[in-house]
Amino acid sequence: MLKYFVLATEQLLPMMLLAGLLLSGVRHIGCKNYKIFQYVSVITGLLSAIVMTVFKTTTNKIDTGMWNVRIYVINMTALVLFILISLFAGKLKEIKKILQSVMLCVMTVAMLVYFIPPFFENPHAILFAEQSVLSANFLYSMVGMFFGLTLSFIAGLAVYKGNIRLSPSHSMSVMFISVIVNMINELGDMFGVFLAKRIIKTNHTLFTFAVFTSNNKIWFTLFIAAVCFIIPVTLLIKSRNVNEPYENNAGHRKIKAKWRNIKRWSRAAIVCVIFSFVTLTSLRAYANQEIEISPIEEAKVTDDSVVVSFEQVADGHLHRFGYTTEKGKTVRFIVIKKPNSSAYGIGLDACDICGETGYYEREGQVVCNLCNVVMNINTIGFKGGCNPIVIDYKLQDGNIIVPIAELVKHEDIFK
Repeated sequence: MLKYFVLATEQLLPMMLLAGLLLSGVRHIGCKNYKIFQYVSVITGLLSAIVMTVFKTTTNKIDTGMWNVRIYVINMTALVLFILISLFAGKLKEIKKILQSVMLCVMTVAMLVYFIPPFFENPHAILFAEQSVLSANFLYSMVGMFFGLTLSFIAGLAVYKGNIRLSPSHSMSVMFISVIVNMINELGDMFGVFLAKRIIKTNHTLFTFAVFTSNNKIWFTLFIAAVCFIIPVTLLIKSRNVNEPYENNAGHRKIKAKWRNIKRWSRAAIVCVIFSFVTLTSLRAYANQEIEISPIEEAKVTDDSVVVSFEQVADGHLHRFGYTTEKGKTVRFIVIKKPNSSAYGIGLDACDICGETGYYEREGQVVCNLCNVVMNINTIGFKGGCNPIVIDYKLQDGNIIVPIAELVKHEDIFK
């Protein structure tokens, strides 16, 4: 659950913060029907993200990398047009407001379509491993995703509520800085796609930049959160010296109520930002910490087989064995005696979904080291889900005999 809470926060927090800033910018521009612009952009973005997710998970027609490049180009174009309209359309006030609002809405849609599909794909990936929506791990994962969504949404809403209370110049400054930081991050992704697909020639500088942005996405998110942190801090400082004029007691009460509301949302924003920092640093490190798997045990190696005696694996615990190929790769396989049975669960220490990360034993259960899925020990040795990759073997004279040729056949799975 913690892993998917962190993952959901990682995927959604930058989008929620940026969407809150962009939508508050739409309100600051001052169009009479600004709410229509806001609702249309959010609904359009959500529907587009849902459609893209469906196509990505049910067909092979979506090249995620190239689609993200297109989204980035649209996003950047809208930003450039917004700047040009702001600078050169001063005489056409109403048209200027409409065009500025449209550009911010286009950027909002682009943000939603860029960030939401990976979040929507999580249940599909989890279900592929679990094979049942009723499994405990699937439900725990969904709970973690829900809390990550909730934290990100409240943070974005608090930023929106606070940013509309700042002056237009301060509000637009915070929005512009955050958008530029995100653009730099997405630019690195675009260069990464171009280099991988050889659309542009290999360039050391671009490669270094793409690798840097790919490896430091969390820091881009934290930087955006830090910029947004300015909003509630500024409002709380202003709330200590409120000198708004009023004509009567009713007006005074209205002003006090307004600032109580502002302080509530400001405190909520501060709590969300601080909790987000903790989530994306400490909790992320804890959730993604590597579990040291047990060492490879000794087994008899003949000319054509690896031989494991029944006595070595009779205790019902997970045992790991390996064979080093001529290429220097150690192909690992696991053996566990099935509960209340004389049968054995045997397979590679790797699966088709999570690769060679391997399995470990936790409180009598076999668990995938990458996705934390718990295996049904009775199904180890059968295809499906996150089960170990099936290999050929035979039982003979009190031994489990695994052909070396069978292990060599799978050596490319292992590093």
